Amino acid sequence: MSDTYMKRARSRAPAFDRRLFLMGAGSLVLGGCVASPKPQPAKVLAAPPAVTRPAMYEAVPDEKFEVGAVDVTQMAPKWWRREVDYETDEKPGTLIVETGERYLYHVRPGGRAMRYGIGVGRDGFSWQGRAIVAYKRIWPRWTPPDSMVARQPELEPYSIANGGMDPGPTNPMGARGLYIHQNGRDTLYRLHGTYQPWSIGRSISSGCIRLINQDVIHLHDNVRDGSVIVVRHATAPDLKQVTG
Repeated sequence: MSDTYMKRARSRAPAFDRRLFLMGAGSLVLGGCVASPKPQPAKVLAAPPAVTRPAMYEAVPDEKFEVGAVDVTQMAPKWWRREVDYETDEKPGTLIVETGERYLYHVRPGGRAMRYGIGVGRDGFSWQGRAIVAYKRIWPRWTPPDSMVARQPELEPYSIANGGMDPGPTNPMGARGLYIHQNGRDTLYRLHGTYQPWSIGRSISSGCIRLINQDVIHLHDNVRDGSVIVVRHATAPDLKQVTG
């Protein structure tokens, strides 16, 4: 083997070793000295719980006008119709409206009542006391009182003088109306339906006491003409005087 060849071999060997060393050192840096963090699982935001619509709030068939299924995402479950314990001295069949609570109670025997979530308008706070449900109407006309027309002149076409608004799916009276009289006179106080579930549980700008259409249909079917109704505001005294 020539001296020239041996010199070339010796001159290449250190360079080869340095490359191995550098490669090994790089592996330590990447794999051991500075350990890469373990991959973290992505944070998954919990989806809001699904709200199942109860059968009582499905679309109502065989109505004169459409009563669609209630969008229950717009109406908290606490406002849904349900039977509850309810102690009262009032007789079964009595309606009790607690405007402050935003509930209407239809008294049943045995310390029970059917409870309905309600929306309360400005006119819903204009009267309180004891009266009777003089009569009920299916898909009633809407005739806003003159006081409401005075506040909202755009309602003039539907005034009492002009015959009111025809019944229909967007009529503010909804699918049913219960008309309240006291001492033989119309109080202008109404229990009525609405197609706007978001308004239940709220104090809104106008109207009396509203229930979602499915609830006012249920109430209408279970309340007799002449039934006593007691309307109480949050600051009202206990009303015991019976009037009709």
